[in-house]
Parts: sequence; C-alpha cells; structure tokens
Amino acid sequence: MKIPFKRADRNMQAFTLVEIMIVVLIISLLLAIAIPNFMNAREEARAKACVANLKQIDKATQQWAMDNKVSNNNYNTIGPPSLTATSGTTQIVGTSSYIRSTPKCQSGGTYSVAASLTVSPTCSIPTSYSSDTNYVFGGRYYHGL
Repeated sequence: MKIPFKRADRNMQAFTLVEIMIVVLIISLLLAIAIPNFMNAREEARAKACVANLKQIDKATQQWAMDNKVSNNNYNTIGPPSLTATSGTTQIVGTSSYIRSTPKCQSGGTYSVAASLTVSPTCSIPTSYSSDTNYVFGGRYYHGL
C-alpha cells in the first residue's frame, strides 16, 4: 500500500537566502555604527582617568608644599618632590606618603611633577579628545580645578 504524499509538507516555512543576507547586512550596519562609539567611550574613560591621576598628583604636591612650608620662591632650591625614589628629592608616593600607590597611566604614558607650584603636572601621552572641561591637550588640566 502506497502512502499518499502530503502536499502540506512541501509548503514548510523557511528563510530564503535573500532574507538571511538582509539580516546579516542590518547586523553589520549596526556594528559599523557601534564599534567606533565604543572606541570613543574607551578613550574618553582613559582621558578621565588621566585627569583624576593628574589632580591627585597636583593635590599631593600642594599638600607636600604646605607641610614643608615651601612657596613658589623656594620650590626649586628645596627640590621638587618626585613620584619615584631619586636621591635628594622627597618622594610623594609610598605607603606613608601623600599618595599610597603610584598612579598608572591607562595609555602607557608617564606622569611627571611640575617644575613650579603654579604649573600643573603632566602626562607624556598627548590626547586628541576629551569632553571634560578640566582637561586640556597634552595631558594637562587647568590648575586648581
């Protein structure tokens, strides 16, 4: 006995190649828009971390100056503080110092203490963009903000 062929089986719903290609195209367009935005958000987060580290270094330097009664006139004769242990300078980073651990640049740069109390500390990484109003190109920020 022969089983009759059911016509309904042949009308099963499936995706066509064109429909799948349209879905892939839409996903790729969304990725093309999203990935640059993620990159910008990452760079902006790095810039804000740099600003926070520079402010921390500046506040530690100002605190060191107040504790040692250093003014702008005798800043260079006493010797500015340093972030690392060097001979003849006061280290502002350490467990018993003004900053407990050395600030690390998220972009791989290095921080340096300013040569004067009225100048901001700097980062060696030049930046290209930041929406933070306290941040200026070249890893510097407005002093005292």
